This record gives sequence, C-alpha cells and structure tokens, in this order.
Amino acid sequence: MSMMMAQSKSESQPIPVTPPRAAVAPGIKMEAKGLKAWFGKSQALKGIDLPLAENQVTAIIGPSGCGKSTFVRCLNRMHEVVPGAHATGTVTLDGADIYGAGTDPVLVRRRVGMVFQKPNPFPTMSIRENVLAGLRLNGRRPADAAALVETSLRQVALWDEVKDRLDRAGTSLSGGQQQRLCIARALALEPEVLLMDEPCSALDPIATARIEELIHEIGQRYTIVIVTHNMQQAARVSHYTAFFYMGELIEHAPTDRMFTQPSNPKTEDYITGRFG
Repeated sequence: MSMMMAQSKSESQPIPVTPPRAAVAPGIKMEAKGLKAWFGKSQALKGIDLPLAENQVTAIIGPSGCGKSTFVRCLNRMHEVVPGAHATGTVTLDGADIYGAGTDPVLVRRRVGMVFQKPNPFPTMSIRENVLAGLRLNGRRPADAAALVETSLRQVALWDEVKDRLDRAGTSLSGGQQQRLCIARALALEPEVLLMDEPCSALDPIATARIEELIHEIGQRYTIVIVTHNMQQAARVSHYTAFFYMGELIEHAPTDRMFTQPSNPKTEDYITGRFG
C-alpha cells in the first residue's frame, strides 16, 4: 500500500480483476436499509443501504475505522452483544427483518454464520469436536456426526490433511489450517450466509491463497460477505464490491466495474492508493 500511495495520479495502475465468475443478476439474499450503528454515542454507520446478492461473494473494502466490521456484525446481530452498542434501520434475510419484534438472534446466527479475523478453534477441543461445537452449543445433535465432520472438512479441503488425527487438538494445526477448521465449524451449521471478517489478515501468503481458493469454491453455494483491507484480494474473490468511507457507503458495483471504472472520485482515489 505504501508503494501505491507514493505513485502520482498519472502513474497509478488499475488493479487486475479476476473475479471467480461474472456477476449476474441474482436474487437478493440479504439487504440493509437505513442501517445505522453506534458504540455508545459514537456513530459507526450512517444509514447504509446495501443489497447482498444470493450465492455471490460481496467484498467490503475501505480504510481502517470506516465501519466495515461493524456492518458485517450487524448482519447477524453480533454488534448488539458489545456493551453500549446498538443499531437502527432494517436488515432483511429472505425479506424478513432480522431485527423485527420477536426475532431470536440465536436463530439468526444459525442462518448467518461468521468467521473472524484471527483463527479461534476451541483450545480444549479436538479437531472433530471443533467441527461439531457450533451444533452442540445450539442444542443440535446430528444423526451421523462422523459423516458431518467429514463433509464439513471436505468442503474446506482439510479432510485429507487431518483425517488420521481428528482426536488431536484443533490448536495443533497451522494457522491456515485453523482458519479452515473455523470455516468448517461454521459450515457444519448449514448457514445460508457466511460472513468473513478479514479472514486472511493473520495468515501467510500460501495460507491466504488456500482460503481464497476455498471462497471461490463455496461461493457458488453460499452467500458470502468478506471484509478485506486487501484490494487485490477483493478483486480476486468477489463478484460485487462495496466501498465504505467514514461510516458511509460510497459505492457498490460489480467488482470488475468497481476496479476499472469507479463512478465516485473517492472510490478511484482509494483503489489507486491516493488516500487510505
């Protein structure tokens, strides 16, 4: 990024875009309307209107402190668990407001899973137990736990690497393997939407490439929202990109158009490294 910022306007180069497949006009799986969020008296989101396409990958980009992580945490009501935090507006899932009266946030989180920035396998649990942990915390017992563990680990391309050591601690794995284990844990709940908050920021380039390959593969079966500070990563993995700045949504467009023909000067300045 520092090298990009040093470039003059005339020297700025467009970011190569190789999205997993062309953005189409799918249905809308989730949609935020007039979404505002606060931490105490500090407002983090200032009226976000953003549709999220079904079975497509949407990347959320923007400088630090612009509201990216707050936005995704509002999508499965994790924001409200922070003391003093609250949100207003609506977020719909298949047309139903997840903040509506009588809506159980636990049920929302079953349908809208989340993977965090730092791999967080449960340290006292085995690899097998980590995969099943989300189900058991929700009081669900699969009819065939062994089959579910294998299916979930295969989805994240981890089965062949760990099938002979499922009883070892989840923390015995490498950082990239731990993150894939956490994704398997989320997928075991069979969510419809998967939120990923900078899932590669703590990983090396090889592990990052594995996670990106995984996003390509499962992005055809899940609606994925990924927060990333890496614009090249957003260009590689997403179908749509949304640019946030100071708590506002500046632009939302198909990724190829966003990175080659942004419609807002702020977006162009950010993706070419002139600020941020």
